[in-house]
Amino acid sequence: MLSVLKFLRWLFQKVAAALLMVVLALAAYGLWIFLRDNVDFDLHRHEIVRALNGERTHIREALIDVDHRLEKLSQTIVAEKERASQAQKVITKLKDLESTWDKLIGNPEQQAANAQQIVKMEQLRLDALEKVEDLERQYSRTTWERDGLEVALGKLETQIVKVEAQRSKVMHYVMQAWERLRWWLLVALALYFLGPTVGKLFMYYGIAPTVMRGRPVRLSNEVAQLPEISPSHVSLDLGLKRGERLWIRERFLQASDEGLKKRTRLLLDWRIPFTCLASGLVELVELESASVDGTEHITLSNQANPHIELCLITLTAGSSIILRPSFLAGATAVDGQRVRIRRRWQIFRWQAWVTLQFRYFEFVGPSRLIIAGSRGVRAERLEKRDSGRPAARRTNQDATVGFTPSLDYKPVRAETFWGYYRGMNPLFDDLFSGSGLFLCQEISTEGDAGRARKFWAGLWGSMLKVFGL
Repeated sequence: MLSVLKFLRWLFQKVAAALLMVVLALAAYGLWIFLRDNVDFDLHRHEIVRALNGERTHIREALIDVDHRLEKLSQTIVAEKERASQAQKVITKLKDLESTWDKLIGNPEQQAANAQQIVKMEQLRLDALEKVEDLERQYSRTTWERDGLEVALGKLETQIVKVEAQRSKVMHYVMQAWERLRWWLLVALALYFLGPTVGKLFMYYGIAPTVMRGRPVRLSNEVAQLPEISPSHVSLDLGLKRGERLWIRERFLQASDEGLKKRTRLLLDWRIPFTCLASGLVELVELESASVDGTEHITLSNQANPHIELCLITLTAGSSIILRPSFLAGATAVDGQRVRIRRRWQIFRWQAWVTLQFRYFEFVGPSRLIIAGSRGVRAERLEKRDSGRPAARRTNQDATVGFTPSLDYKPVRAETFWGYYRGMNPLFDDLFSGSGLFLCQEISTEGDAGRARKFWAGLWGSMLKVFGL
C-alpha cells in the first residue's frame, strides 16, 4: 500500500509539473504574440471575421457555380442518352426491313440506302455513348469539387462561429499559442515523461559497460608501509608535541589547551588554491605547540552535525594514501613543514574522460590526517587470498573516502538497474582489488564528491570531478 501511495504521489507531481510547463509555455508564447501584434484586439477580431465572411461568400458562389454545372451536365447526359436510344431504335427498324429478295431482285437501291443509314446511325449511337461516358467523368469530378467546397465551407463556418464567440483577449492569444506550439509541447512532454527513463537505460546498459571494460587505476605498485587508522568517534583527542602544527576547520575545534599558539591560515596549500576553495579548506585555524615539557591537547568534534564522526590517519615516512579533500577536516605537520600533497593526473586514459575524474590527491607522510565521515569512517583491508587471487571489494561511490595507491581502483556498474533508476545508488560503485586498504563512510552521504561524479547534473559538479574533488 505504501508503494502504491508513493507511486501515486510521484505521478501527481509529474502531472502537475507537466501542466505547469504547458501553462507557462502557452502564457509566455501568447504574451509574445500579443506584444508582436501591437493591434487593437476588437478591431483585429472584426477584420478576421470580415475576411472569413468574404471567403465564405466566395465559397458559396463557387458552390452555386458548381451546382449549375452539375445541372447542365446532368441535362446533357440525359439528352445524349436519348440520342443514343433513338439511333438504336432507327437501327432496329432498318434491320427489320432487310430482305434478301429486295437486295437481289425487288428493290436493291432501297436496300443499299438502308444499309448506309444503318452505318450512319451506328456511328451516331457510338458517338453519343462516348460523349455520355466523358460527361459522366466530368460529373464525378465536379461532384468531388462540390464535396471539397462543402467541407471547406463547414470548416469556415465553424471558424467564424469561434471567432465571433471569442470575446476574451487572453483566450484568443492562448488558443493562438496552442495552435502554433501544440506539437512542440507534445514532444517536450514526451521527453519530460520518457526522457529520464530512456537516458538512464542508455547510461546503465550502454555507457556503464563500456567504462567497466577499462583498465583499473593503480597509482603505485607497492607501498612500503600502510597508514594507521584509528577508530572513529564523535570527538577526537589529539596531542601536539613541540614543533608540531595542526590546521583544522574552525567548526571542528571544540576545546584546546591554553598553551597553544593560534593563528588563521587562509588556505591549507597555496599550490592548489582552487582545490582548497572548493573543498572548504579555507580560513583554517592553525595551532602550534610551544611546550618544552609535554604535549598540548586539542579536542575535535563537529559542532553543527552530531552525525559526523572523526578518525585519525597516521602516515609514517614512506606511507601515503589517496584522499578526497572534501572529507579532510584537518592535518598536522612537524618541524615547520607543510602537508605533502601529490597530484596524480590521469589525463591520457579514456576511462578518465568518460568519468571526468582526471586527478587524484595523494597525502604523503610523515603526517596525521583528521577525516570526517557520516556515522564514522571504516577502514577495510584487502589481502591476497589463499588461492593467490587478489581480493576485490566494491563500495558505494558516495561512501568512498580514500584508498592506498597500491590498490587497483575502477568504477563498476551499480548492481541493479532498479536501485540506480530510483536514485538509491549512483550509476557506478567503486571496486578495489589487490593488497592495501580503503576508507569509506559508515553511512553513504552525497557530499561534494558525490555531486561531482554526476557531471551531467551541472557545471560545478563537473569542475569538481575534473580536479579530483
